[in-house]
Amino acid sequence: MKPVASAYKGFSPVISYNCPMLKFASKRPPPLLFAVITVIAYGLLLPLTGFYWDDWPFAWIAKFLGPAEFNPAFAPFRPFLGPIFYFTTSLIPPVPLYWQIFALVIRFIIGLAAWWAFKQIFPKQQRIALIATLLILVFPGYSQHWVALTHINQELIPFIFYLLSFGFTFKALRENKTTYVIIALLLQLCGIFPTEYFFGLEGLRFLFLFFFFDGSLIPRFIKTLKVWWPYLLIWILNALWLIYYYKFGPYNSYEVNAPQSFTAIMFFKAALDALWKAGFYAWIQILVLILSTLPAPASFLTLGLSALSLTLLTPYLLRSAPVDETHEKALPISLIVIGIIGILLGRLPSLAASLPLTLQSSFDRFMVSMMIGGSLFVIGLVELLVKNHRAKIIIFAALISLGIGQQFFNANIFRRDWEDQREIYWQMTWRIPAMQPNTVLLTDQMPIDYETDLSFTAPINWMYAPEYTRSDLPYIFLYTEKRIGGGTLPSLDPNVTITYLYRTVRFNSSTSNAVVIYMPRNGCLRVLDPARGDLEIYAKLPEVLTKAIPLSDPSRIITKAENPATPMFFPEPEHGWCYYFTKAELAQQQENYEQVSRLGDEAMALGFKPQEQNEWLVFVDAYARMGDFTNAKELSKAALAEDIRIRRGVCTVWEQIQAESGAGSESQIGGIIRQLNCNP
Repeated sequence: MKPVASAYKGFSPVISYNCPMLKFASKRPPPLLFAVITVIAYGLLLPLTGFYWDDWPFAWIAKFLGPAEFNPAFAPFRPFLGPIFYFTTSLIPPVPLYWQIFALVIRFIIGLAAWWAFKQIFPKQQRIALIATLLILVFPGYSQHWVALTHINQELIPFIFYLLSFGFTFKALRENKTTYVIIALLLQLCGIFPTEYFFGLEGLRFLFLFFFFDGSLIPRFIKTLKVWWPYLLIWILNALWLIYYYKFGPYNSYEVNAPQSFTAIMFFKAALDALWKAGFYAWIQILVLILSTLPAPASFLTLGLSALSLTLLTPYLLRSAPVDETHEKALPISLIVIGIIGILLGRLPSLAASLPLTLQSSFDRFMVSMMIGGSLFVIGLVELLVKNHRAKIIIFAALISLGIGQQFFNANIFRRDWEDQREIYWQMTWRIPAMQPNTVLLTDQMPIDYETDLSFTAPINWMYAPEYTRSDLPYIFLYTEKRIGGGTLPSLDPNVTITYLYRTVRFNSSTSNAVVIYMPRNGCLRVLDPARGDLEIYAKLPEVLTKAIPLSDPSRIITKAENPATPMFFPEPEHGWCYYFTKAELAQQQENYEQVSRLGDEAMALGFKPQEQNEWLVFVDAYARMGDFTNAKELSKAALAEDIRIRRGVCTVWEQIQAESGAGSESQIGGIIRQLNCNP
């Protein structure tokens, strides 16, 4: 076969079929490479992770309402996402382990899709294609991989469509087949319409095409436009759809309001922030995180994993990554330009919604649309500044290894969050075996990072209404800090109607059907009871919580349930202090003070004690009511010795005991109150 001279430069096909580099280009890097990196970066802690954030509502819908419910559920938000959720949830049951495994598979597919697409876009630059794929595979700015059920469907599957669409555009260009153009357009539709995250990505296709063609600026622009115009029409159609749907259509926002106007300074600051985070800081942030968390074992493990990855990856890349056949000076500049514009285009949708771009938070999900730009930018920078092939490979291997370490570090964060969820749900069921329907659970905030109040609503209904069939939602969980004064929770006055549409089912109740709970970061979950003086005991807590305490009605708790609630997916943890505390508070609610005393004796005999000293008060109260004033007094003194700030709580409990005691013990209790320096 005779060689065919290329009409293009830069990203054009190689013209010699006997070139050794073409032989490499014709061989895929083994999928095993992508699989191994995927498992190391995302799979080592996979069995210890679970559901987070919106995973819970989506899993609840799949379990109790069925996959078809996602179509109406997404109609007010992102209607084209519904079919994706319907398809995947029809295949995969709502079990955390299954979705974490599926996330691993999807991540591997992203690697394959990116590799194939970049081979089409950069046929002469196989090193760039390979390194770009590996950087996207472990892109360290995006930490939301483990919110699997949500982000597989919401972002990662549409991202695969877009990557493949790019690839088919260039395959069609080189082979001149209309079929490939049609495939590329269909994939573009599947990538851009389900979510607005990728609205800006279409600009990358234009840039790839522009730098692909030969000639001066105007002829290249014309060639680019001739190829790009069908994709441009779909882009414009999507823009018109978004304008209609979000401004004039049936869109029901997530309480996100776009700003009324942008200034040039605002845009400039946001652009610099996005460039800094996606182009520079994201690649090295793991070093900052490790140094700030030493000597935690997870930090040493992360550092060790990064070092091991670098040790193994460097020789592999030195053997496998070719010295690209062309060394055009314009190529690194092109990559930098594409990278910068790609980052900025990726930031546009979240910026338009006035949402922040913060790393190591749920907001770094917006980085998914900057992965291509961020990866190409750093490649262009290294290619421009470093001339030695070996040095380039070592730098690239280091960046990939840091990305692997970053993702392992993220996995450990989600592992801890899953453990925290286990503690919360088990403590909740220990303390609240069952609840009357239409109960509102209120608190100001929970000591956890990746769940909101409405995230908690789904597993609470799952636990307390396991036989639910379509009807009004039985329970809702609300944060007063976030909801007070809004449409969901207008005020904390009694008998205020609470109505909330939870996707496609409605909750209807009132503030008079509330149970107020409180769980400090280093303490146990407890039910607050105004009848036991909790308004006074916890008076120094945030006002958004204390104002809710008078609404709390513990009688809505069914203390002797035939089928007590049990958390799903979580094995019961070992019984520590919080087990004895929650069980004791439940017994206190039943006025079974003998049982409370037994639980206290057993906990102390086992060496358990609280970090939150107010938790002793349930046992102080029980000992005193059982007539064991000596033990109650000594326990009060010991708690005060640990934390003098609980004097208000200690005194409130003793004064309440005194008010309810008989005449025979009133004098003795009064003496104890004086010894504890309580106000008369």
